[in-house]
Amino acid sequence: MINPSANGWIDKFFQENKTNFIDYNHQYDSFYFDIRKSGFVYGHTLTLNLKEPFSLEGLSNDEVTKLALLNALYSIYRIAKKEPTKEAFLKTVEQFYNTILLDNYAFLKAFLPSGSTTSKLESIFANRIQTNDNFFSKSFSHILTNALLFIDVLAFNSFLENNTLSPKYLKDLELTCIKIITLAFHIKTNKSKYDVHLVKLFENSIRYTKFATIEHPTLNNINFDHFKYDIEKLYLLDVTEMAIWSDATLEYTELEFLNDIIRKTKLSDDKLHESLSTINWFISNYKNEIPYFNYSHPVKHFYDQTNRTVTKLITRNKKRLTKEIKESKELMYLLAKSTNKELSAEEKKKVKKQLLDICKTIPSLTIFLLPGGGILLPILIKYIPQLLPSAFNENLDD
Repeated sequence: MINPSANGWIDKFFQENKTNFIDYNHQYDSFYFDIRKSGFVYGHTLTLNLKEPFSLEGLSNDEVTKLALLNALYSIYRIAKKEPTKEAFLKTVEQFYNTILLDNYAFLKAFLPSGSTTSKLESIFANRIQTNDNFFSKSFSHILTNALLFIDVLAFNSFLENNTLSPKYLKDLELTCIKIITLAFHIKTNKSKYDVHLVKLFENSIRYTKFATIEHPTLNNINFDHFKYDIEKLYLLDVTEMAIWSDATLEYTELEFLNDIIRKTKLSDDKLHESLSTINWFISNYKNEIPYFNYSHPVKHFYDQTNRTVTKLITRNKKRLTKEIKESKELMYLLAKSTNKELSAEEKKKVKKQLLDICKTIPSLTIFLLPGGGILLPILIKYIPQLLPSAFNENLDD
């Protein structure tokens, strides 16, 4: 039995599955079909894509996701490389994550072990999937965290093809993903206040382009031409469907929107049918196991639960957070100004950047810098006035 929460689980996984890995014979479509059906693309993994069934009994969702991410990365490696080996794969995937850490999560490097490649990767996987008290899996109901992990797989494929990873690739993929999901919410005929809140949270969830703003995106100004592989386009389609499925219905305008995506991405019509059939089958059969779909209004639950959890986190770190904020004169000035007038785009970027810098200094708040953590930032900003002394708030009224 493999325990992905204990040291050595990566080596044990490879040892137990030496002849159990699927040979996709360089077929990306077959790989994507399997990984979509496994639930990994939807953020709720049910099975691992192996020749023989692999027991996941007794494992937590986080532990299953670690195994699924490792297996997905190895599968894409086997597709891209003619003579794949475990040792070469582990070395390459470590180089890949070091590239990402260098540009986006340098602060995490201090917490990574200095031992073997596998021990480093185990820590990296834990940091990308787990946070304090299993925060993301409890609060985000999988739609914005584990589902976005497939971006790692797509980026790794790009890394393998080019022997490097272009920052532009990550930015383009993530920004397109967020834009298209935002558009999916916007076209809903019947939107509640929670749908509006969630749209705003999506727009602030950028990981690789943290301080970018998305202003009135349209499908026409989204460039799909730089996505070479169908699996990239299919992933964008599937994530869009997840956003649309929040109310368990598919309206005419939503179906037309999906057809527009098919035309823009130059995917065949049968790809849309296959995608819709799979998500319908997945949700119909496993809805009771997926927290996101277990509420009368999942968007409302998402927003309320996230709000409560972030509030609790902020309250626990109130003194330290207040001290750090007060030490930044520019940040204090901008926060005060924001209560009386709208900040410019540049000023908003400064507020976000300085708040994220503060979060780096408080271990409990490093969640704001992890995948999906940007979604929490608007809630943090919302509660800042309550953190500051009453004298400060009185001055704001002046």
